[in-house]
Amino acid sequence: MQTELKNKIAIVTGSYGDIGRAICQKLASNGIKIALLGRDLKKLKSQKSKLLEKNKTEIIISNLDVTDFNSYKDAVDSIISKWEKIDILINNAGITKDNLIIRMSNEEWEDVINTNLKGTFIGCKLVSKFMIKQKFGKIINISSVVGKIGNKGQANYVASKAGMDGITKTLSKELGSRGINVNSIAPGYIETNMTSSLSEKIKNDYLIKLHLIDLVSLKK
Repeated sequence: MQTELKNKIAIVTGSYGDIGRAICQKLASNGIKIALLGRDLKKLKSQKSKLLEKNKTEIIISNLDVTDFNSYKDAVDSIISKWEKIDILINNAGITKDNLIIRMSNEEWEDVINTNLKGTFIGCKLVSKFMIKQKFGKIINISSVVGKIGNKGQANYVASKAGMDGITKTLSKELGSRGINVNSIAPGYIETNMTSSLSEKIKNDYLIKLHLIDLVSLKK
């Protein structure tokens, strides 16, 4: 455990997905108090119990849709009321609804953009207000490498992740002078429940693109 992290306060959206669980386990193992945010109350309760079995920390849950501004605001206000501060915000909530652009419905586009991008915007907007008062904070946006390289059949997802990178760059300029760090992490291909639905062809194309990026990076 890193003692300087103990009793820090973190919000994690999309907390019970594969990546979210790994993030929360790492935070909890360092004594960080966590607010778990997600749509599925049963999964939130299960995750809270499992984290508390292995870690000595405090955990609360907020059952909400990150695209609902008022519900998100109520959750943030509740966290502040309980713990009096928010040190870390991790925007990890994300969904996919893949389709070629000529077949993609308005609903498929809007659902992904709203969850992945609008949810990030709302979280940053609500939490940054308190971080500015504290003159301290860490905002981490979980983006994706596809936001940089594109991916067939994922115009909505790619646009949302590219947008997250854009928000990250902008907020780092807006908030950096206030003692707030804003960064994005762009994972490559990770075997999760979300990626398990991809076809083998898409997975192989994806891996080839990542390999080419690695080769270009080595040449530099």
